[in-house]
Amino acid sequence: MATLEWTADLVLELPAMDETHQEFVELLAQVEAAADAELLPRWQQLVEHTDGHFGQEDRWMQRTGFAADNCHSLQHSTVLQIMREGAERGAKGELHVMRGMAAELVTWFVHHAQTMDAALAQHLKSVNFDPASDVVHQPQALPQAPIHGCGGACSTGDDHIGQQESAQQVAQAL
Repeated sequence: MATLEWTADLVLELPAMDETHQEFVELLAQVEAAADAELLPRWQQLVEHTDGHFGQEDRWMQRTGFAADNCHSLQHSTVLQIMREGAERGAKGELHVMRGMAAELVTWFVHHAQTMDAALAQHLKSVNFDPASDVVHQPQALPQAPIHGCGGACSTGDDHIGQQESAQQVAQAL
């Protein structure tokens, strides 16, 4: 049985983001339920989905005023790198590594969605960004300076220390 299920607590009221997140939850559940013979292919599907998922959010951030090195994108990069390392280890027969990572992803994803992604969704709504057309309908609401933080309360100023701490926390969790 999956330890993470799609619930109202994960809904961010941004359909494009919510659909992608729901797909992530479903793929993660498939990884958790996979027999050993199916684990690596399921994990690889999750990695491919996550690559597109994070790339989509990173593009939205770039389009709406985030600096390229913001901590939200840095966390995406770190998690994806760790997931790819998990696939490499799984390909060597270390299936327990992927299973351990899957369990950690459950905790990480809930926190990430309810903090960084919730802040990003609110930001996208505040500038009336349409993910389908990639259009910002209220460009006057875009930030005057690039956002370096995570997308929430830490999003002002140059938060390189916070970015490094965020990446370290992700690496330790996974």
